[in-house]
Amino acid sequence: MSLAETLADSRRFALLYGTTPPRADAPTERVLGAATRLAERVAGLPLDGLVVYDVQDESSRTDEPRPFPYLPTIDSPVYAKLLQQLTGKPAITYKCVVNQTEESWPGWLDSASEQYDLRYLTPVGLASSKGAHSAIHLSRATQIAAEHRAGFILGGVAIAERHTPARSESRRLIQKAAHGCRFFISQFAYDPEPSIRLMADYVRECAELGLEPRRIFLTFTPCGRPQTLRFIRWLGVTVPEHTASAILDDAAPLSRSIAVCRDILRAILDQPYADQLPLGINIESVSINKEEIGATIDLLHTLREVARERGLAVGE
Repeated sequence: MSLAETLADSRRFALLYGTTPPRADAPTERVLGAATRLAERVAGLPLDGLVVYDVQDESSRTDEPRPFPYLPTIDSPVYAKLLQQLTGKPAITYKCVVNQTEESWPGWLDSASEQYDLRYLTPVGLASSKGAHSAIHLSRATQIAAEHRAGFILGGVAIAERHTPARSESRRLIQKAAHGCRFFISQFAYDPEPSIRLMADYVRECAELGLEPRRIFLTFTPCGRPQTLRFIRWLGVTVPEHTASAILDDAAPLSRSIAVCRDILRAILDQPYADQLPLGINIESVSINKEEIGATIDLLHTLREVARERGLAVGE
């Protein structure tokens, strides 16, 4: 089954594995080495696809200092094509449109399709509008991509923490779907309540409007170090104090974080909306720590078993 078929199959619980490209100044052999190691890591896993992020400096989003330094990376389509060649898996490629214009964006889409065989695309905008300006609005960039002759399958970003009475993220998902998004990938989940509220409201509002909900991938990452936890929180992810303490005070913090993610997914799936909303998981490591990267495989297997416990159709 192709990724496009999986995305369209509401009965299927889909599995993705996310990664960031190597540093922009990395020599070719180092880029190839990173891609080869990832291909070896995911070989044999029942993945429906990969996710390749377009990493941006998000310092304007918060006044807190960034726990890890921002380092520019190679272009996401370049790395996505390499990974597709090495793994045989399709890649959902993120692209920040901040520096694109109404005139330049169609040309970028031409190149992405023709040179890099890019089919699955997630356009993203500014992490924060504070003190910054994008040349093309994300909604307009998405519409242009949806109308492009390459027939891109478009995704969007879902951030549960933004879903408040003052700013409805569920309404934003509905608007993004109207602009062409066929699936959404969430930010990390380390507290089930924001995701539960968002998805319950999203399913209810879709029903009220007579719309079919689009698939949401829930993103999870292992966390075994205080530095990693600080970075997760810096990204705007809610991590309750009792959860943070439970992980970091444990003799095996990485294993405990996997258990926490397991319980969070169970809580999210044990809701009335679960049989009305196509779901999936996206696993990644937010750090370059070898142990945390290695733990992503255990995390994927653990969460896959949760889906199977709930009777969901998961790839073998």
